[in-house]
Amino acid sequence: MSKKYVVGLDLGGTKIYTALVDLDGTIIKEKVVETLAFEGEEAVINRMMDTIDYVIEGIDKELIKAIGIGAPGALDLKEGIVMESPNLPFENFELVGKIRAKYDLPTYLDNDANVATLGEYRFGAGKGTENMIYMTVSTGIGGGAILNGKIFRGSTGNALEIGHTTISQERTRCGCGNLGCAESLASGTAIGKRAKEAVNSNAETSLKNYDDVTSKEVFIEAAKGDRVAKEILNTSLTYLGITVANVITSFDPEKVVIGGGVINGGDIVLEAIKEEVAKRCMKVFVDSCSIEKAKLGGQAGVLGAAALAIME
Repeated sequence: MSKKYVVGLDLGGTKIYTALVDLDGTIIKEKVVETLAFEGEEAVINRMMDTIDYVIEGIDKELIKAIGIGAPGALDLKEGIVMESPNLPFENFELVGKIRAKYDLPTYLDNDANVATLGEYRFGAGKGTENMIYMTVSTGIGGGAILNGKIFRGSTGNALEIGHTTISQERTRCGCGNLGCAESLASGTAIGKRAKEAVNSNAETSLKNYDDVTSKEVFIEAAKGDRVAKEILNTSLTYLGITVANVITSFDPEKVVIGGGVINGGDIVLEAIKEEVAKRCMKVFVDSCSIEKAKLGGQAGVLGAAALAIME
């Protein structure tokens, strides 16, 4: 009797999303609960276990192959420890050990960007590739790489911190402390920040019609023809295109898959990226690499955690 299922758990700062998944990536049973991180480590891990209990209830344990967990923050993957995470209460917390001890199943942990990469590779837009880069562009910019069919983690497990590559000498300070990072120039947060600056200036722009302006409003007003919104988008998407071009030149992938909130801004995003890539990459790369929108959406984390459990 072969094992038919895995458990995928996507641990986020606001919610925990857990699912029982078959080996083809079909979700059999799922549960989403609030993380409530302020309640502390024990409360969060107990809530994680509650969701696992829920999705495996009534399933013969012999049929479950493994548990995969995706989490944000600094992780020690070898030891299965969450060292620290900005939106979670864990500090040097032995997450894998506790889960493994309770369920007596192989349990694997990886960072959320790697997990989403695995999900898109196994079940999403990257299916059938051998070399694929995944990028997520939302609050920040992160990513992961599948090289020769395997996730590439780097020597410390933190490879592809794409958001912290320097793409400009502009004096824009990034949250990491560096100047000119991709994240500070091309993320959803960067677009929103530029919009707020415009609203608080003498610029004539329809962005001033909103009480609170984020990247979403910039896309809406740019589509309506607002000059300032169009300028902001043009600048940020050019920087995003440069970032993608650098990644393609470094890794020579068959495909770059882009997820996160910014890609939902419409066709303009992929068009702008492709235009920059065509300008900046050698022809051999442009001809052999496709750039596509991620397919898994809000399920990237949970299906990626499942893919981690299957592939490890």
